[in-house]
Amino acid sequence: MQKSQGNFMQGKFITIDGVEGAGKSTQSDLIYQYLADKGINIKRTREPGGTEMGEKIRTLLLSNSTGKMHADTELMLMFAARNEHIQNKIIPALAQGDWVLSDRFSDASYAYQGGGRGLNMARISQLESWVLQSFTPDMTFLLDVPVEIGMKRIESRGEKDRIEQESLDFFNRVRNVYIERSKQYPDRIKLIDASQSVENTLSQIQEILKML
Repeated sequence: MQKSQGNFMQGKFITIDGVEGAGKSTQSDLIYQYLADKGINIKRTREPGGTEMGEKIRTLLLSNSTGKMHADTELMLMFAARNEHIQNKIIPALAQGDWVLSDRFSDASYAYQGGGRGLNMARISQLESWVLQSFTPDMTFLLDVPVEIGMKRIESRGEKDRIEQESLDFFNRVRNVYIERSKQYPDRIKLIDASQSVENTLSQIQEILKML
């Protein structure tokens, strides 16, 4: 699963991440259209989910009917869905030359299960190494907004899912880990100020896309 060996990977793998209400869905739509207009074959996907099995795991993880779940269980379910996602959707698409745009990827596990749930980062890293091996996104757009702004956006949508119902403190911990990771991996993770207008946010992203 190493991208550096020969021409195993022909396409580009882009991920978009951030706290709840950062505008990922909107920007994913715009990024997809921007790249498609340039003649790039691009496939959209999401985590948890992306495959038939992954979507079933997504329902289990996000449904309010699921109730309380041990943090370790949540983490392992996320990576189980991610393994299906990588093996059965992302890798095959990249290998045939398509680009892939994913709403969330493994950075979310560090932020949500590590920062939010307080799980040991080294344990998350071990799982990531096992599932991803040396596979990483070519670029990650981290949409950053203050938690209060993001939650106001979420509240305007209606009923919250199981994770969206967490506290402001939870999401502030999530946000802090995201920001730290952007400092740790500046070449891959690009911090985007998503508190601005949709157009301004897209403009920041487009400038970076031009470098790919």
